[in-house]
Amino acid sequence: MPDPSRAAGEASPRANLVVAVLALAGITVSLMQTLVIPLIPALPALLHASAADATWAITATLLAGAVATPTMGRLGDMYGKRRMLLISLGALVVGSAIGALSDSLVPMVAGRTLQGLAAGVIPLGISIMRDELPAERLGSATALMSASLGVGGALGLPAAALLAENADWHALFWTAAGLGVVVTALVVALVPESPVRTGGRFDVPGAAGLSVALVCLLLAISKGADWGWGSGATLGLFAAAAVVLLLWGRWELRTRQPLVDLRTSARRQVLLTNIASAVFGFSMFAMSLVLPQLLQLPAATGYGLGRSMLAVGLVMAPSGLVMMALAPVSARITRTRGPKTTLMLGAVVVAAGYALGVVLMSATWHLVLISCVIGAGIGLAYGAMPALVMGAVPVSETAAANSLNTLMRSIGTSVSSATAGLILARLTISFGPATLPSQNGFRLVLGMGSAAALIALAVAAFLPRWSPAVPAAARPEPAA
Repeated sequence: MPDPSRAAGEASPRANLVVAVLALAGITVSLMQTLVIPLIPALPALLHASAADATWAITATLLAGAVATPTMGRLGDMYGKRRMLLISLGALVVGSAIGALSDSLVPMVAGRTLQGLAAGVIPLGISIMRDELPAERLGSATALMSASLGVGGALGLPAAALLAENADWHALFWTAAGLGVVVTALVVALVPESPVRTGGRFDVPGAAGLSVALVCLLLAISKGADWGWGSGATLGLFAAAAVVLLLWGRWELRTRQPLVDLRTSARRQVLLTNIASAVFGFSMFAMSLVLPQLLQLPAATGYGLGRSMLAVGLVMAPSGLVMMALAPVSARITRTRGPKTTLMLGAVVVAAGYALGVVLMSATWHLVLISCVIGAGIGLAYGAMPALVMGAVPVSETAAANSLNTLMRSIGTSVSSATAGLILARLTISFGPATLPSQNGFRLVLGMGSAAALIALAVAAFLPRWSPAVPAAARPEPAA
């Protein structure tokens, strides 16, 4: 836990460095989500693979991140959060180097898998902040770290597009490797190891069971459109995920040191926050799917804007800056009104942003406005989620609880991707020899994003009342 003897002024310079390094680590890891987006149309040719096989360069990162997030969180609680943070960053550097040296599918998938294993950096960073920072700094710092998940993706897209258009595509991966090396060195030099550890024996069966269930679930979601939602492979994976999750839950309730403490996770505040996180993940990703396509579709369609990938990145980048700017605002609202209010306010703003998108999509500045409004709501909401989770779990379970919360967001984005892809594949128009998503299809996806944000608002309304007398950062650790 943070040392209560440290005065705010005494801890400030060191605290600032720790926050800056951890936020940079989060942004670097989240860059991996958008790293290959500019390459997607050319990936089959670049990797000498079919279009269906080339998508594994994206799917592998998703699956690896889902497996790594809860596992690294628990290992961080047991053996040291900084240690697991460095291992995660090491995987990112090695994976980026493999990708930079790749010219075929298999090594590229291997490299992207290692990049995905770094997904646990953000929840680990939030947990280190809880252990190391003074209480008055914790809210704004965790809000910034949580928002880095969206900031890196938004700011990385224009940078990746610029590199892809003006240099050899391997430069994207060399740049990622270089950033990883810099961040690793900064963590070694400036981030202390937390003394808060649980010890004990790692729950290998629990980790294996959850990994198998998540791979089955996310593989079915991400590949269902290609394989057919009614195909034997898709339905079999969904059924396997359900069965394994049931067996895993039974094991976790019976073992003494579970990977995920389901009893703690079932507490009202933790459970509702995780549900809201999944719904928010669904809502957030709708913007990333719709706006780039609207910008790049030919203007002759009547609703496309005919812009380049670089222009797409420049349109999306302001939303990342808005998320970063709203992190201290989110912390201030949380400090005065409670994280429940901040989460609900963020949901309202996101819903309003998507509602604007349904009626405003005919000019570039419309999409900049929409992305900024949605980014503001995400910045508010994502800043509140760590406060809600950490206010309801013991200090010794911080990393595992934050990792589960991050995982729920990832599941929400995966479901959003599959749902939006299905809608846009069904609602189409003919444009010469090509079949393109229709304007009504885009409007429906944006409307679903707004509806998802309102559902998150309804879930958040049932969170427990906030007590200003006992701030989340100062609550005592519950007895075992």
